[in-house]
Amino acid sequence: MAGLMSTGAGGFPRRRFLKGMAAAGAALAMTRAPAIAQGFRDVSFTTSWLPEGPNLFAYVARDKGFWKARGLNVSVARGSGSGAAIQAVGAGKFDFGMGATPTAIIQAAKGLPIVCIGQINYDALMGFGVLENSPIRKPKDLEGKSIGSSVTSGEYPFLPLYAQKAGIAFDKLKIVQLDSKVRERALVEKQVDAVSAFATSTIPTLVSEGTEVRFMLFRSVGIDFYGQSLTTQPDRIGKDPGLCAAFVDGAMEAIKYSMTNFDESMDLFLKANDEIALSRTGREYTRLGLGLTIATNLVPELKEHGFGYADPAKVEAMTDMVLQYGVGKDAKRPNTGELFTNAFASKLKLSTAELAAAEKAAQPFLKYLG
Repeated sequence: MAGLMSTGAGGFPRRRFLKGMAAAGAALAMTRAPAIAQGFRDVSFTTSWLPEGPNLFAYVARDKGFWKARGLNVSVARGSGSGAAIQAVGAGKFDFGMGATPTAIIQAAKGLPIVCIGQINYDALMGFGVLENSPIRKPKDLEGKSIGSSVTSGEYPFLPLYAQKAGIAFDKLKIVQLDSKVRERALVEKQVDAVSAFATSTIPTLVSEGTEVRFMLFRSVGIDFYGQSLTTQPDRIGKDPGLCAAFVDGAMEAIKYSMTNFDESMDLFLKANDEIALSRTGREYTRLGLGLTIATNLVPELKEHGFGYADPAKVEAMTDMVLQYGVGKDAKRPNTGELFTNAFASKLKLSTAELAAAEKAAQPFLKYLG
């Protein structure tokens, strides 16, 4: 059907998947109606990280009532890295989750039953963060320096790819394994010279505390990866396409709301996360995270096709890059037409006025993106 992307080698039973996609088309119109009369259905969802800009939409969708309007009572669990979150969804510990899109491809190549059902944001903003006064100014400067990294973080598998693309020796990077919760602190205290991370996480954490930081983004050497995707198990599409449609629809309405109602979305997020709201830097942390996230979403895919849409050509190119550099030789190329689907992509689009509001909201944060 039209919602499917181009195909490649098989990933899970194709006939069952296609049957589910056909059912999804029929269910989609029904689930885009107002609240389901027979009561709320409990649904579990895990973010890929601690509360921050890229997952702010989940708290908006839950607490603004966008999921409840579709009959869903969604619990939101905090993640500890894209790899762990995607594995938890694939193992059935959560109904839905979110994770770095390249990490989803890696996990699928390793045989994990996973499918991406909606694009949350369109630039991963992976890279190396350094202090503003650091002598590290170009990729070559990373050689011989200590790099704080978390193995569960989505950018971690692509450090060798960055080194290759940047023309530096990976074995000259001194990778220091750090828990994700102390990674940024280690940089501030100069226990490491740089950290590998997502700019959408590290910049708000450090800048809100008064620490100026620069990012050397992976995209500067030609590594163009989508940000994060909504994920679920393939069987759920076949068995319950209406649930998938309702969940994605509510999420996309929340993403649109957060792009066009900046202050209100911040308030909802802070109300849902007391430890951030009560922090001295909490509001600035939230402002930075949301602003950076909005900036990554001002792309043709969203403007032209609607929220959640993933470009099949970009998905193919991303998959090729991940398979060539991000996984072992024994990994099997996932069928991108089954790993990614636009069947649930929202029909929501930004009006001219809404686009102008989103661009205005993102403007102050573009300076952090090079």
